Amino acid sequence: MTKAAVREGTAPFRDWTTWYRVTGDLDAEKPPLVVLHGGPGCSHDYLLAIADIAESGRAVVHYDQLGGGRSTHLPDRGADFWTVELFLEELDNLLGHLGIADRYHLLGQSWGGMLGSEHAIRRPSGLISLVISNSPASLELWVQEAGRLRADLDPAVRDALDRHEKAGTTDDPEYVAATQVFYDRHVCRVVPNPPEVARTFEMLEQDPTVYHTMNGPNEFFCIGTLKTWSVVDRVGRIDVPTLLLSGRFDEATPATVEPFATSIPDVAWEIFEESSHMPFVEEPERYLVAVTEFLDSHD
Repeated sequence: MTKAAVREGTAPFRDWTTWYRVTGDLDAEKPPLVVLHGGPGCSHDYLLAIADIAESGRAVVHYDQLGGGRSTHLPDRGADFWTVELFLEELDNLLGHLGIADRYHLLGQSWGGMLGSEHAIRRPSGLISLVISNSPASLELWVQEAGRLRADLDPAVRDALDRHEKAGTTDDPEYVAATQVFYDRHVCRVVPNPPEVARTFEMLEQDPTVYHTMNGPNEFFCIGTLKTWSVVDRVGRIDVPTLLLSGRFDEATPATVEPFATSIPDVAWEIFEESSHMPFVEEPERYLVAVTEFLDSHD
């Protein structure tokens, strides 16, 4: 089988640029899938396995959101700049630049699913379906559940986390090592992490501006501007077929996903029994089949 062609480019956005990658043909009969990465402030790299969906005849669009990856970095911008509205505007701009705003599917992972839900709540006319992968409907729920998951860690690990968070020394090597214990359980259970996952973490470390501003120092100590974010009372407005995906060991626990399942009118939910936060890496074949079949059934 011939591999789908790949092209890269940049879209002007305000005074900056959004980097993107298209796998496959945007003019194909099947509407394209646009993939929103997590973070905020990460890069698309860790989600590259999803590009294999292009082998089914559907173009897959990855992009790096402003402030991360290969898009424009703005390390001097503060909390008033990095907003959900900014990233919604960037997404709309990219859809228009690529000429696909009138027909597209959307898949958002982690923060990308939060952003995707915000996009779908606005009921854009060209959105055909939505995949929310490993995402919470509320950051307060996320933090609650993170506390429950932390309670199951080794007491010495818990103590290191608690001490350094209280002291404000979350860059201490002891704290970083304790954080990794949580990550190996609830973020990616493929250890060592595959190269594309490691690459995203490396790029995030080089410029954590967006992540630290909006989220916090790591996945479970959420002290940034998103700490009160929620769509729990708004997800009922989503009027496209929606697929929820999460892992049995996911930091996005069932309690964080439940509001999507309860309130979105047309919704299905699949839990990957051997996965945590990255089933596209941990159970890639099953993940790609689930997404491909869902998209094909809603074209």
